[in-house]
Amino acid sequence: MSDRSKPRKPKKQGRSSFPSPSSTSSSSSFSSLLPLSSSSSDGENLTLKNTSFLIYQINSKMGRKSPCLKPTLVTILTFVALYAFFNTFLTPINPNPLSFESSSNSPFSILSSSSSFNSPPPVKVYLYDLPRKFTYGVVESYLKARDPSITVPIDDVLNLKYPGNQHSAEWWLFSDLIKEDRYGSPIVRVLDPEDADLFYVPFFSSLSLVANPIRPVSGVNVNSNVGGSVYSDEEMQQSLMEWLEEQIYWKRNNGWDHVFICQDPNALYKVIDRIKNGILLVSDFGRLTRDQASLVKDVILPYSHRINPFKGEIGVEGRNSLLFFMGNRYRKEGGKVRDLLFQVLESEEDVIIKHGAQSRESRRMATQGMHSSKFCLHPAGDTPSACRLFDAIVSLCIPVIVSDQIELPFEDAIDYKKIAIFVDSDTAVKPGHLTKMLRKIRTEKILEYQRELKEVKRYFEYDDPNGTVNEIWRQVTLKLPLVKLMINRDKRLVRRELSEPDCSCLCSNKTGARPTF
Repeated sequence: MSDRSKPRKPKKQGRSSFPSPSSTSSSSSFSSLLPLSSSSSDGENLTLKNTSFLIYQINSKMGRKSPCLKPTLVTILTFVALYAFFNTFLTPINPNPLSFESSSNSPFSILSSSSSFNSPPPVKVYLYDLPRKFTYGVVESYLKARDPSITVPIDDVLNLKYPGNQHSAEWWLFSDLIKEDRYGSPIVRVLDPEDADLFYVPFFSSLSLVANPIRPVSGVNVNSNVGGSVYSDEEMQQSLMEWLEEQIYWKRNNGWDHVFICQDPNALYKVIDRIKNGILLVSDFGRLTRDQASLVKDVILPYSHRINPFKGEIGVEGRNSLLFFMGNRYRKEGGKVRDLLFQVLESEEDVIIKHGAQSRESRRMATQGMHSSKFCLHPAGDTPSACRLFDAIVSLCIPVIVSDQIELPFEDAIDYKKIAIFVDSDTAVKPGHLTKMLRKIRTEKILEYQRELKEVKRYFEYDDPNGTVNEIWRQVTLKLPLVKLMINRDKRLVRRELSEPDCSCLCSNKTGARPTF
């Protein structure tokens, strides 16, 4: 057999950043010579150097090829070199060289604009036009109960202010949905319910709990109109459900695609079993049973912080106290740990721990204390969560969380182990343990915690355009696939009575927190 008839052993090709052609013609040799793309700052100079080197290699290789192909390829590569020159020096530089997006006009575009990563379309939300008594009427009832001289209803709702702070999420979400400029929001409000993915029920359920400072006598026929002599939250809850259960969109999907805010642990407690299919916006699961709420179905909200955020830079200068806490010493249920913490901490050096109820003066003292302490204690109260945790975060005061069943907001976006210290209740109440542990933490680690706190602080600012409100809506949009699943599943299930929740009910964390140390 002659040398010409022997099969040639294929040459090893170098790694290429471009897809390999399917053919084995001369274009295969060409693709193997293309230079790897560079994302370094020297990429502009390398472009022309690599192209020149490529021409040199082609010239040397083409010496062994057909001479008629050589001028053609040289012409092509000269054109490529000119294109690279103009593209490099006469067009704007991509500020993100690692981005997968590239110009659709470029013949060497790795990904066309049609295949770039695009944000999903906003989730469409319909805002129920509830009777006024469930929204502005609750605010007016609250104000009227404290100042009978006020004339209600108030015509100019722009003059209305939500009379509270801790549970003001219901006001912020309602205000966000009715404003015209909603640029950057992950949801869009639709005016036609037929277009909606989700339905928002804007009842001010937390404010309704405290609208009347004197609870009505049981059995009294309550006038629920604004300005009536007695306001009953229980009657309002019942009235809300009577109105809602008449709506075609509630009956259509058994409430799965409805969103309710019940931030106070007792909000909507009379009707919770009638709305439990919906997405519940809550602060924790302290008073909800395992068939009423879950992390999979519902959204954990932060309380609105009551004190002014810390405006300074990170650092330990001026933070002379080791640990700070101010709040009620005696609480029920899981909050009994507070009294035990008072007993082991009140005589400790550099620890400020005070009993105090909510007031303007206590907020002033809390602001001063949190801004001048390295660590802030967050023990459980009547329920696992409380607003002082979020006061601490915006104060850059490292939270020390002693609440074994706490659930925290936005945990898919925030790693709380980077901004807080978790200690289980049994360990925290051992005499001397907590302060000894905190004193061992070096300044470098404290600064690291503070740096992380500053990074995530916006998640807890309701008035930040890219803060809490947008994040709550983002969390709500994540529930939509589950909502659709449950709607379709509900259509084919046989109705049956169960003594225990079925597998579709994924319950909240009841196993306790894993300590940091």
